Amino acid sequence: MSTSQPPASRPPEDRTTPDRLLHARTGTDVSPEDLVLASGKDLTPRNLEWAKRKLAAEGPAALEKLLP
Repeated sequence: MSTSQPPASRPPEDRTTPDRLLHARTGTDVSPEDLVLASGKDLTPRNLEWAKRKLAAEGPAALEKLLP
């Protein structure tokens, strides 16, 4: 028995997400919550403190480093 998907259920190979949609816009406000969520962590007081320190040190570029 084959494990491949039928052609209708496979995503088209030419449907790539444009680079401009994969990155946060520079110059926008980035909150500590945004940074925690982008890192895949839970919103806990400890993680929010980490995000605040990271934003203070790196600015909005901290979010860019986490996104693909």
